[in-house]
Amino acid sequence: MGLLILIVDRDFGRSAVLEQAFSDAGHTVVARLQSERELSAKVAEHQPDVVIIDMEAPGRDTLEQMREVSRDHPKPIVLFSNQRDPDYIQQAVQAGVSAYVVDGLQKERVLPIVQVALARFREFQVLKRELENTRTHLNDRKVVEKAKGLLMQRRGMSESDAYRLLRKTAMNRNLKMVDVARTLLELENLTER
Repeated sequence: MGLLILIVDRDFGRSAVLEQAFSDAGHTVVARLQSERELSAKVAEHQPDVVIIDMEAPGRDTLEQMREVSRDHPKPIVLFSNQRDPDYIQQAVQAGVSAYVVDGLQKERVLPIVQVALARFREFQVLKRELENTRTHLNDRKVVEKAKGLLMQRRGMSESDAYRLLRKTAMNRNLKMVDVARTLLELENLTER
């Protein structure tokens, strides 16, 4: 299945050559931009699978646009640049760049680089989701533990009895146990005021 690609390159002739190379390989260039100024909006509009940016000396505005893309419309970003400063490269990676390539964009090299960037991006997205799920699970567990503690304190229940009561209430009302625990804690807060 072909990729949808958005290219940012001030050299319109070079991006046209690149577009032809992608087209020959079965991919579609959905937009070619000569500036990164509206990158986030264009990504939202065209929904590419990957963004390729070729900038000789990308600056703070480029970093900011890449941060917006990563925050609002996460996509793999491949940045070709002559900027070799390690601090800048670190900032680019933190802004969401999946692959940072020095020494220029060459059409015969770009497809393997894009494929690696896509694989790394997908892997990163899986890890990010797992981290979010783990955080949610830990937060839910804290809420349940707090509700159990409240039941133990107010009703003189054992920890296992408090757990069973929360679980039974959740099952009887077709709710998640964390929702029952959260409601209990909210009611406690209301009665304390």
